[in-house]
Amino acid sequence: MFSSSLRYYMQKLKAIISYLFFNNLLKTIIVSVAVSCILVVLFLFYNQPKVLEVTKTPNIKSNISRDLSEVLSDGTLTVLLENSSVSFFVYKGRKMGFEYDLLKEFANELGVKIKIKIINDLDNVTELLNSGEGDVLACNYTITRERSRSIDFSIPFHRTNQVLVQRVGEDNQKDILKDITQLGGKKIHVRKKSSFHQRLLHIQEEIGDTLYLFKESGNVGVEEMIEMVSEGIIDYTVSDANLAKINTRFYRNIDVGLSLSIKQKIAFGLRKSSPALKARLNDWLEGYKHSAEFKYIKHKYYKLKPISIGSNQEYSSLKGGKISIYDDYFKEAAENSGWEWKLLASLCFQESRFNPDAISFGGAYSMMQFMPEIGPLYGVFIDSPPKDQIMGGALKLAKDLKSWSEIPDEIQRKKFTIATYNSGKSHILDAQRLAKKHGLDPYVWDDNVEKMILNLSKREFYKDPVVKSGIAKGRVTYNYVREIFKRYEMWSSLYD
Repeated sequence: MFSSSLRYYMQKLKAIISYLFFNNLLKTIIVSVAVSCILVVLFLFYNQPKVLEVTKTPNIKSNISRDLSEVLSDGTLTVLLENSSVSFFVYKGRKMGFEYDLLKEFANELGVKIKIKIINDLDNVTELLNSGEGDVLACNYTITRERSRSIDFSIPFHRTNQVLVQRVGEDNQKDILKDITQLGGKKIHVRKKSSFHQRLLHIQEEIGDTLYLFKESGNVGVEEMIEMVSEGIIDYTVSDANLAKINTRFYRNIDVGLSLSIKQKIAFGLRKSSPALKARLNDWLEGYKHSAEFKYIKHKYYKLKPISIGSNQEYSSLKGGKISIYDDYFKEAAENSGWEWKLLASLCFQESRFNPDAISFGGAYSMMQFMPEIGPLYGVFIDSPPKDQIMGGALKLAKDLKSWSEIPDEIQRKKFTIATYNSGKSHILDAQRLAKKHGLDPYVWDDNVEKMILNLSKREFYKDPVVKSGIAKGRVTYNYVREIFKRYEMWSSLYD
């Protein structure tokens, strides 16, 4: 009986041991399989091909019903413009810009006035348009699939590609990047919400190397970053070629020769709820693009250059005791205006290198580079002889000098006047107000107001409430005044 009971309990124990073994083995298998699956998933996740980061443009639908009929009824076309060399700027007191000029002509065609609103943050342009802040968006805007989800575009009126903006070193072309594959490991500053950022992400994948991208906010403009490259603050940025090439006129040490993309279409942005305005703009653009006026506007901004840039390469066109063949005219103009003749000559050389037939950026003409609407006020027309050109320039300088009568020192007053001749008084007044705000002397040009004219190319300063005329090529005006006086001082020691 004992053996029978023993066999019974042994069988029970065996059954229990088999049960426990089987269940633990099953649990072990289950856990092992689960862990293996997790490891496989993690492996696949971290080793999958990288997906490019894409900044989605919100698919915003506008509730604004304003269209062509409303524009015509209130007599105003409101345009959202970027403060840049392509879209809109103030030059010698004149409102200018390739896109501004086009839309001004369109407004004339409609028989309405054009109203300008400057864009402060480029990251929010579509939201501004769709919220009814403007009727048309003009900021050198390329057509992309993402942008087209939120707004409509006119037919394109220009095409451009993206280029790398880099600084030319002392060895000139030696260190210039000439191939996209050389971008690996480079530090490049661009706006995060821009087509430039997206293109650089694609390039990173294409070359299989890391690009160090510094993402700037929409408050930092492309031209500000171009200036930062020129000044050595950053190494590289990216710009549309049309804007970059304009800036090579002002910054002599930048290179924009490396193309990063195919040519892209630039157009005006419109709300999807403005189909009639879009249709009317497209009809007008279709015809206007083939007109002589359009070709002239395009030529004026993209072909003509400011002659004064780089004009300090040589100081005189003649030898043997004369500055120029026009010395007698300068001396006569000096007697009539109260300006020293060699200072007049130095300014004239800076403007045109003594070329009476000079035509440059913005349509400025003559030896003294009058804007088309200003020259006739001083008796200077595009076909006026050299003497009249010089006399007219001297008269304008005399008038501008009187407008700075509150500047006590005569030399400083003339520097304010010469700066005004270059950029227009509105920008100099802006620099003067900034100088006062930042604890500098607003009545002294040297090391005071000239510091603030430099800052007018930086958004942090030209968006200050005391600034009324927006961005300015401050470096150009700063160099302009200094080079004219440097040349004048040299000529004064050489010529009677």
